[in-house]
Amino acid sequence: MTDQQAIELIEKEFKVKTLGVTEQYLEIHSPIYTDNKLKVDRIDRDTKGEFLIAYLPVLEERFYFAVYINTKTNEGTGVGTEAFHRVYFRATSETLSADELKAMTSLTPTEFWNKGDLRKSGKSHHTFSHFEILPNPEPDEFEDKLKKLLDLLEQDKDGIRRLVDKANGYIQVAMDIHNGNGMIGGHNIDTDDIKRMNDLGLSINFDLYVGGKSFKD
Repeated sequence: MTDQQAIELIEKEFKVKTLGVTEQYLEIHSPIYTDNKLKVDRIDRDTKGEFLIAYLPVLEERFYFAVYINTKTNEGTGVGTEAFHRVYFRATSETLSADELKAMTSLTPTEFWNKGDLRKSGKSHHTFSHFEILPNPEPDEFEDKLKKLLDLLEQDKDGIRRLVDKANGYIQVAMDIHNGNGMIGGHNIDTDDIKRMNDLGLSINFDLYVGGKSFKD
């Protein structure tokens, strides 16, 4: 199945609503259309089994519609939402500069700033230096994002351990979750990833935000 075929299948499902949950979601939230074409941010083929997941942005929200498609039968099998996940490594210091933090590892930061730099808002200055690695900002499941981050960090284990020891390095997770029925669900960290984090000396911190409209009775 090509990306275009997947998008056409989703467009048809959103019109005819053969799956009961489709109507339930579309009663409270809308996908985004550009030039009358459904906007799809990512089609995830890195899944187990014969299916893919298409992630669609939701109008005026940060979470996504997730549409599950069986690539063998070319049928949609489910519609749900996926949180907007940011899973990244960060290190901070009130005494070290951003250049000193960068010098501790061979890995390239996604974002950094120095203590005293003006914030993006332009209204105040940063009170600490910051080093951040965010390898995959695209829509994805939390478990996949964590594994991809660890894959990258393990390319320089000594450097990450230095940042952990000298600059409070850790993994930060931020999730924007749809609060459709009051049950936001949970996420799993398997024993392999726990061991991998432990080997790097990493802790993990979660910030959870809920939003969106509740399902209609």
